[in-house]
Amino acid sequence: MVRMNRTLPYLLLSAALVGIPAQALAMEFVIAGPRASGMGGAGVAVTTDSLATYWNPAGLAMTQTVDIRIQGSGLAIDRRGLGEAIRDLEDFNPNVVTPANIASAQDIAARLNQPGATLSVNGAAGLYLKGHLGEHAFGINVSDVATGGGYISSPIQVSGVAPISLTGTMALRGFEARQLAFSYAYAFSDKTFAIGVTAKVIQGAAYSGSVNLQGGSGVTITNHFGKPEISTTYGIDLGAIYKPMSWIRFGVVAKDINKPVFDDTGGGEIKLEPQVRGGLALNPWSTLTLTADVDITKNKTLVPGVKSQLLSLGAEQTFLSEFLSLRIGTFKNMQDATTPFVPTAGLGLRLFFLRADVGGGYDFREQGALVSGSISATF
Repeated sequence: MVRMNRTLPYLLLSAALVGIPAQALAMEFVIAGPRASGMGGAGVAVTTDSLATYWNPAGLAMTQTVDIRIQGSGLAIDRRGLGEAIRDLEDFNPNVVTPANIASAQDIAARLNQPGATLSVNGAAGLYLKGHLGEHAFGINVSDVATGGGYISSPIQVSGVAPISLTGTMALRGFEARQLAFSYAYAFSDKTFAIGVTAKVIQGAAYSGSVNLQGGSGVTITNHFGKPEISTTYGIDLGAIYKPMSWIRFGVVAKDINKPVFDDTGGGEIKLEPQVRGGLALNPWSTLTLTADVDITKNKTLVPGVKSQLLSLGAEQTFLSEFLSLRIGTFKNMQDATTPFVPTAGLGLRLFFLRADVGGGYDFREQGALVSGSISATF
């Protein structure tokens, strides 16, 4: 059964570990890791652990540490109440043929068919490693970055005969980038400036499926992804960080600058267009970090009519030499007028070289959710 209170956890897990089915042309910038998730999705200027292999490879050179971590993150967004309308579709009784029940069927159909009613999911999960040799820093990650969603592809139709027919189709599309990434970074002038590059071997898995919707019947998506179209190529990311003073950092990253192309279902292609994101981090004092990220590019998604251009704002306060880290933030898709600023929060606990972090956010208007967690060892 697909109800909103059960749909989001499943979609988040699918986004982080499996991915949902694929059109063409791009992938939005995925929020990866609980620290960034707790701070509104900002990570370009502040990430210096092994997750810098994803956020900005230049960050690897800003600290001389060895870091090993496992993380999983997922984001699901329900636009214009599509999930709630599907729940009402499941609960609908087609055997009650009354004017009121026919009106209820028409209302459900109207909500499902309204423009902009979509589900979007994305996520990332994997193993991330970081090391250094003097000012030279290195990183590796074995990870899966997934994006996708669902939308009504065949409008819901209502027939007022016994039993009442309430039927239509929802398309499911998505793409997984299963990647092995190698990063290198170097810091100049006592870490005033750092540059980094990530080279990725990417196995792409494109999906395209559909789900039949029928009033009074449960809606499942597990077996409707379709067989993935597999292809392999490479990607290149470039990043830089500038730290003119001890309390301020600027960062920029350009991902997939070589525009990797993958096979799509049905003989088409998926091209990952470059993503460019900038970041700023301020440290008014040593235990407080204020940060902001913004997507410079408008990133297309696999859901028709939906683009992604995130503005992320966040703060982190640490206590007792990072034994406890508290985070708050917010993010907004500037290309999606239906979504508000989404509040986020998170915390981290550190004991000697081990730490555990969690973070997330919730869209109280559209019922979207962000969740993330990691365990790590830093030396």
